Amino acid sequence: MDNDRNRIQEQIQLCISGALWENLSPLLDQLHPADIADVIEHAPDEVHNQIFDLLDDETKADVMAELDDSTEAELLEELTSEEISDIAEEMAPDDAADMLSELDEERSEEVLELMEEIDSDEVRELLRYDEESAGGRMTTDLVALPSTQTGQEALDHIGSLDLDEPVYFAYVVDPSEKLLGYVQIWQLLKAENRQKTLGELAEESTFTALPDTDQEEVAQMMSKYDLSSLPVVDDRGKLLGRITIDDVVDVIQEEASEDIFKLAGSDDAELEDPSPLASCKARLPWLLVTLAAGFISSLILKRFIDNPQIVMLSAFVPIIMAMGGNTGIQSSILIVRGLALGTFDERQLNRLLGHELLTGMMMGVVCGGIIGIWAHFMVGDSGEFSALYLASTVGLALFCAMMFAAAFGAFVPLLLNRFKVDPAVAAGPFVTASNDVMALLIYYAITFLLISLRVA
Repeated sequence: MDNDRNRIQEQIQLCISGALWENLSPLLDQLHPADIADVIEHAPDEVHNQIFDLLDDETKADVMAELDDSTEAELLEELTSEEISDIAEEMAPDDAADMLSELDEERSEEVLELMEEIDSDEVRELLRYDEESAGGRMTTDLVALPSTQTGQEALDHIGSLDLDEPVYFAYVVDPSEKLLGYVQIWQLLKAENRQKTLGELAEESTFTALPDTDQEEVAQMMSKYDLSSLPVVDDRGKLLGRITIDDVVDVIQEEASEDIFKLAGSDDAELEDPSPLASCKARLPWLLVTLAAGFISSLILKRFIDNPQIVMLSAFVPIIMAMGGNTGIQSSILIVRGLALGTFDERQLNRLLGHELLTGMMMGVVCGGIIGIWAHFMVGDSGEFSALYLASTVGLALFCAMMFAAAFGAFVPLLLNRFKVDPAVAAGPFVTASNDVMALLIYYAITFLLISLRVA
């Protein structure tokens, strides 16, 4: 199968490079919509529309749902409102809403006016919600049945529906459309359940989401409880829609991508606009934060470098700063991951900080001892201070810097999370730059303290 796909991909590339559009169409018919989306995204920009025009409306709808935001926006600019409306009517309501959200408000309304009323009403409802909320992620394409209906009647009704997405559950509602529970389709297929009412067969729907629930919280819930579908209800319990597992996979990928960019001091906007200018705008702010921290570090170094008693210890400054920064990043990433997966909560604050502090102490003992031994042989006797005394100073400084960095790296994400700020921000240049400055201050503070005690 993989060999066939690779062979088709090679033939497609030859057709695109030779502008053999008539030969390309039958090759595209053999591919999954996700693979066709890849073909378009990797083709030269000037031929995107020519490839897309080779597809029928149904395939266009499937492919449009798989495209990245920048390519989708590019194609939409070239399509007429009538063409977009035809594609939207072939899409699941949630995918159509996502596509129309890429358009400006005036053109989006124009497309909605051209759509069939029943389709446009569903999409309008979804467009009301924030794109990154449960309401923005849900689809209204579901099966909702009255509790008085029998299993056989439910099967007949489901068989008559034209659904855009697979259905594994039938939701059971009362006359006011309040969610009572759900019935799995395979339960309806059992002969002994055919004459039972859905009210008798329904299992209570334990897990639901409100339309304003954040998409990350939805993803955590569905992942934790192995849910393939999650009903969305309003504050009165009325069934509004459902979120399917394929949407949750997209959410997990988006959130992970966003956090990775923030860890690197950038922004996932780079994916939408790959230009060097956009990358510069995303990365430069955090680099300026790091630069500002470097200015502070240089001032600290200038203050102490003139002291002849500690000038020899300046050789160990890069090691102290690097070890402190890396220790802080390790702690931050551990905490950010736990917060992202929902495995930590505020009740564990003291335990988490204690764990990271103890971990930092243990690593500090090991690394402090090693750098002390290195300092002993590297510096030797300075006349005024023995090699052992200097080695002890460097080792203790590294121990304290690493212990502080571990606790600080754990505390900052927890603090940001308390104030509803994405904790991933803390695990990037902010922690590294802060730990560099603090490691330097700790190093010189301990150095002066030990020297003053020695002199006294």
